Amino acid sequence: MKLTLGFSPCPNDTFIFDALIHHKIDTEGLEFEVFYDDVETLNQKAFRSELDITKLSFHAFAYVADHYALLDSGSALGFGVGPLLISKHPDTSPAEHASNLRVGIPGKYTTANFLLSLAYPSLQNKIEMRFSEIEDALLKDEIDLGLIIHENRFTYQDKGLHKVIDLGEYWEKETGAAIPLGGIVIKRELPEEVKLKVNRVLQRSVEFAFANPKSGIAYIRSHAQTMDEAVMYQHIELYVNKYSIDLGQEGRKAIETLFEKARSLGVIPEIKEDLFLNHSPFKGLFKL
Repeated sequence: MKLTLGFSPCPNDTFIFDALIHHKIDTEGLEFEVFYDDVETLNQKAFRSELDITKLSFHAFAYVADHYALLDSGSALGFGVGPLLISKHPDTSPAEHASNLRVGIPGKYTTANFLLSLAYPSLQNKIEMRFSEIEDALLKDEIDLGLIIHENRFTYQDKGLHKVIDLGEYWEKETGAAIPLGGIVIKRELPEEVKLKVNRVLQRSVEFAFANPKSGIAYIRSHAQTMDEAVMYQHIELYVNKYSIDLGQEGRKAIETLFEKARSLGVIPEIKEDLFLNHSPFKGLFKL
C-alpha cells in the first residue's frame, strides 16, 4: 500500500524519516510518496486534507483534528527548543510602539506565531514569509522583529542579529511543561490497521535513527542546503528527543496544556475528537 507523506527538509525530519522511506527497517509492506515542504505549506496542505500522513504545527493541528489523529512518534517537543524573537537593533523592544512594529512570522498557523500571540498580543502588524527569509528581511530593514524557527536559531548571531526573547523559555516559565512545536498526523478515514501499522513503522524509524545516527548523513545533508554538519546535528539534538520516540503521558499532557491555554483565549476552535491515535490517557475527557 502506498501512502502520501509530507515533512520538512529540515535535519530533524529527514533524520526521523530516513530509515522509513529508504527501507532500512521493516515497513510492513507500506510504501511512501514523499513531499518536502516548509511547515506552513504543510499546514495548508493539512487544511485541504491533501496528504495521508503529514508533519504540521500543533497550532494548525487544532483546526484539522476532526480529519487527522496524532501519531505517538515523530513529534518535536522539548525544553529550550522554542522559537526566538530577534531584531537587528539590540534596543528594539516589543513592548514599545508595538502597534507600529513590523514582525516577520513563518506562518499564521505555526506554533511560533501562537506563542508570540500569547507573549505579545499587541504585536498585530505581522508579515508572513518563508522561515528562511526572515533574517535577510531584518537585515534589509523590511521588518523590525523576526520570529525564527528551525536552523535559524543557530545562524542569526553570525549575521549580527540579536535575541529579544526565547518564546520557549517564556512558555516553560508560564506552564512548567515542554513546548509542543510539531507533530505527525494521519488521516482518520484510513483503515485502523493501516493507522496502527504506520504508528509502529514510524517509531521503528525513529529508534533506528537514534541507534544509527550517522546512517542517514548523506540524505540529511542533501536537504540541508548550506548547513554544515555540526549545525545539522545541533539541529537534530535540539528537536529530536524522547518525545520523538513516544510522546508518553508527559508529552501528551504538554499538548493538552497548550490546547487548553489556546482554547481559553479563543485562539483555536473546540475540539471534539480524541487527539491521539492510540492509548490516549485523556480519551473521553479531552473536550475543549
